[in-house]
Amino acid sequence: MLQLRPNCECCDRDLPPAAHDAMICTFECTFCADCAETRFHGACPNCGGELVRRPVRPASKLEKYPPSTERVRKPHPDCAAA
Repeated sequence: MLQLRPNCECCDRDLPPAAHDAMICTFECTFCADCAETRFHGACPNCGGELVRRPVRPASKLEKYPPSTERVRKPHPDCAAA
């Protein structure tokens, strides 16, 4: 089950469960589309994996399978200006 992390690990932008601009890698590192494209050029800065659009969990499933509330920030040189 995807964690659906609530923010971009780089710029800390909110990424609610229905966000169409949330990007993830296979380890669920989560970034907004802007950081994923402009700062990391589609590759996760943590693991080097491909960043792809995070699927949207149907609203009817959010109560039983809630998104994560833990905000994750990971230091990375390209995020210093964020």
